[in-house]
Parts: sequence; C-alpha cells; structure tokens
Amino acid sequence: MIIKCENCILRNWETSDLESLVKNANNIEIAKNLRDGFPFPYTITHGKEWLKIALNNPYFFAITIDDKAVGGIGLTVGEDIERISAEVGYWLGEEYWGKGIASSALNGIVEYGFNKLDLKRIFATPLEQNIGSRRILEKNGFILEGILRNSIIKYDEIYNTALYAKIKE
Repeated sequence: MIIKCENCILRNWETSDLESLVKNANNIEIAKNLRDGFPFPYTITHGKEWLKIALNNPYFFAITIDDKAVGGIGLTVGEDIERISAEVGYWLGEEYWGKGIASSALNGIVEYGFNKLDLKRIFATPLEQNIGSRRILEKNGFILEGILRNSIIKYDEIYNTALYAKIKE
C-alpha cells in the first residue's frame, strides 16, 4: 500500500528500513512523548522487533522521504462496537521536524482511514505538553475534546493527555 502525501509518501514497512528506522528513532526527544513500547535508546534489536510487528499490520506505515523511512504513522482500529473509530499515532525523526512532513502524513492517513476503511472517527491522545503534536492535529482539523488528567505514567512521572478527534464529514 502506498499513500502519496503532499510532503512525503506513506508505505508499508520493509525489512530494509531497519537502519533508517533505528537512526531516526534513537532519540529521547521522540521517545519521551510516546508509549513505553517506543524505547530509548532505540537499538537494532528494538528495530527488528518493531518490523516483525509492522510487517504484519496493514495499518502501520513508514513515513518516507526519498524512499527512506524517517518516521512512522499508524491506525489502531477499534473492535466490536468501536469498529468505526481508530486511534492514530505517529513520530518523525528530529531532523525532519518543522517541514510539514508529519502534518502531510497525518492528512494522508486520515483520508485513507475515512475513505478506504470507512472509519467515522479518528482520535489521538498526545501528552498535554507535546505542543508540536497538538499543533499538527489542530492544523489537520482535529478538535480538542478534553484533557485527561493524570492519565499516564512515563519515566515515573504522571502526566495529562489531550484527547483530540476528527469526525468524518
């Protein structure tokens, strides 16, 4: 699957992405804003483990520039009565920040989710202090639905998350 976006291309992960994945993912500035499943330091072993998962999930995509994986984006589709909804998650290598790439990737996967998967709602829960991610969501028409107080623990600290959603029009 390939999704052509304004500033990048989303495609399925490939085993050949390992080196670029580790190079871009091994950054505390990225890991501190993501789930514990995204470790720091990010090693070759972590990359191999991730690729085993991603290669078997059709909704996890590499964000690519010049066919190099520089980040990741994916949808986790709900089950049972929540099957019309999906959570979106994404990250991007720091050297690519501020260039509209993450915003472009988010727009691409939202269009895919609404038009190809027939989702009705896509949501995200960035850390409240992750202003960059929150701006990307807002730029793409996601609406802040609320702040989930003391909802997560990361590196032994408790944080709030922001609940954003976009509804298919």
